Amino acid sequence: MAREQTEVRELDEGSYVMIDDTPCKINSYSTAKPGKHGSAKARIDAKGVFDEKKRSLSQPVDAKVWVPIINRKQGQVVSTDGNDAQVMDLDTYDTFTMRVPEDIDLQPDDEIEYLQYEEQRKITRS
Repeated sequence: MAREQTEVRELDEGSYVMIDDTPCKINSYSTAKPGKHGSAKARIDAKGVFDEKKRSLSQPVDAKVWVPIINRKQGQVVSTDGNDAQVMDLDTYDTFTMRVPEDIDLQPDDEIEYLQYEEQRKITRS
């Protein structure tokens, strides 16, 4: 898997973290002071990158968590069919089918930017 391990204290809003084996983008990050019975705790609220579900995580700041390595790539639309688009990666020239979000209108020959983590892909802008 394309991921690395880091401590919770090194995370920031806008960065990525694995919650329930799903890559998520951090929306909010807050810490509580160390108390009488333990170390400082961090609370992370995040949203799934590919499934848009909200998730939260509460861990000590010195705990280790997995951070996914998500690649931002460029592609070109070869053809469209309803909610699906045939896309060619502009670096490797691989072609694959992607689901097109409702708010994006694509035409053949349009260039897009997409996120990729393992076999999951999501169009971010056209």
